[in-house]
Amino acid sequence: MLPDTLAVCRLPSDSPLPTWASGESPFITVSRTPEELSITTLEALVPPDVTCERGYRAVRVRGPLPLDLIGILAAIADPLADAGLSIFAISTFETDYVLVKARDFEKAVATLERAGHRISR
Repeated sequence: MLPDTLAVCRLPSDSPLPTWASGESPFITVSRTPEELSITTLEALVPPDVTCERGYRAVRVRGPLPLDLIGILAAIADPLADAGLSIFAISTFETDYVLVKARDFEKAVATLERAGHRISR
């Protein structure tokens, strides 16, 4: 489990990387597509006027994971979907992160534990 509350932000695709997203942070991920600049980082770092979904908590899948490993994300996403919980998934080169709304976090952790996952608190 990651300890901090996160925000998932959307900026115009041609936006420069904002200073709040380029400083020191224990968690930050940036993706740019032709449609958007997406930034996920600590909620406390994001200015109030930025378009965001706030109030996320994350579970980190223990890695590193081989890139050709099959079914890891599904093994996490499926029980959460069955419990009616939506997710925002982020994959890096070495592992996956599954974000759920903070209000649903304890339910998500309990759901994953019932599905056989071990969660380090």
